[in-house]
Amino acid sequence: MPRTSESGFSLIETMMALGVLTTGVLGAAAVMSAGMQNLGSSPGDVIVTQKATQAIEAVFAARDSHKVPWDQIRNVYGESGADAGIFVDGPQPLTMPGNDGIVNTVDDPVGSVETIPLPGPDKTFDTGDDKNQVLNGFTREIAIRDVEGENNQLRSITVTIIYHFGTRTRTYKLSTYISAYS
Repeated sequence: MPRTSESGFSLIETMMALGVLTTGVLGAAAVMSAGMQNLGSSPGDVIVTQKATQAIEAVFAARDSHKVPWDQIRNVYGESGADAGIFVDGPQPLTMPGNDGIVNTVDDPVGSVETIPLPGPDKTFDTGDDKNQVLNGFTREIAIRDVEGENNQLRSITVTIIYHFGTRTRTYKLSTYISAYS
């Protein structure tokens, strides 16, 4: 009588394969969960990038229009403790600009928190159902420092915006340089 050879998977091989498959599925689920959390914070990320860019563009516009003299494009206290500029030191709420049109300056009205328009349920701007989102919980700091060795003709600008998303704190920094020459 000839011997037949039956081959297949043993119970141990099957259990090992299931263990590897389970590890892979759990890893993919963790990646999906982290992706969903990051996706949820993306509206806030867009807001902070725009607000930081607007702040820097306002500083450049003030310099170019000569609305603010070069010696005042600094923080009030700054590095020296007496820089005598117009930009308030430290994190500030996102308030509306004052008469000079520049945010985070000494003439900004207290308590006038910025708002941004958002489309309503129809997802279209400039219709009757649009809403304004108040930017509570956001802070912005504009730090302006002289660049060493440049004879007070070059400064660095760093805008830092911090906001909270759920239990996490998110920080966005935008840095550039500005010269006395427009």
